[in-house]
Amino acid sequence: MSTMEQVKTTGGSDAGGGQGWLSNTRTFFTEVRNEMRRVTWPSRREVYATTLVVILTSAFFGVYLWLMDLGIDFVIRRIFNLFGAR
Repeated sequence: MSTMEQVKTTGGSDAGGGQGWLSNTRTFFTEVRNEMRRVTWPSRREVYATTLVVILTSAFFGVYLWLMDLGIDFVIRRIFNLFGAR
């Protein structure tokens, strides 16, 4: 018997019967609820601080890459002008 035939005959569940998916779903949501209780959520101050770090870092690298682009553009234009290309 092929794998697809086994899935069709067993209903695709090891729990058996039509209630397997309901039991699996209930177990899943119970485990999700238990894990969410264990989560350590950051404080408002921590969120503010990390958001500020991300914004400042993004701005720094944006300016850095812009300056690098201007510098490379300047060098390439000088090389083209040196060889008479426009």
